[in-house]
Amino acid sequence: MSIEDNKAVVGRWFTEFWGPDYNPAVIDELAAPDIRFEYSMHAPLRGRDEVRDFARSFRAAFPDLGFEWTADLIAEGDYVVGQWKGGGTQTGDAFHDIPVGSLPAGTGKRMRFSGVTVLKVENGLITEEIGLDDGVAALKQLGLIPAA
Repeated sequence: MSIEDNKAVVGRWFTEFWGPDYNPAVIDELAAPDIRFEYSMHAPLRGRDEVRDFARSFRAAFPDLGFEWTADLIAEGDYVVGQWKGGGTQTGDAFHDIPVGSLPAGTGKRMRFSGVTVLKVENGLITEEIGLDDGVAALKQLGLIPAA
């Protein structure tokens, strides 16, 4: 696939997986069966089922969750890099996938943060999504670490 094809795959993934109008079907359509999925704020995941479970619980806890690109995608070979910002308000279920603690249901705490993600696209499927986010900012906003 071309670099532009890879950018189109990532653009669709970001819109339908991370955007405010979540489409769970995109996981089976664009994620490789054994996708590697890692962000500093969450436990590493492997495979579509783990990614699907993560998305379900993250969105159940933060019903208004949504992220958006803040710069054009950069691509080289199989890799696509994107810069983003976003967040949500924890008005839903309890959330336990945070390395330093958990949130009970409905805290009303809002998080907004940014990051950079590197995705690997092979044969039209995302095989890796590795993100570096400003987790410290999010953890402070959620009250899980003290504000300075």
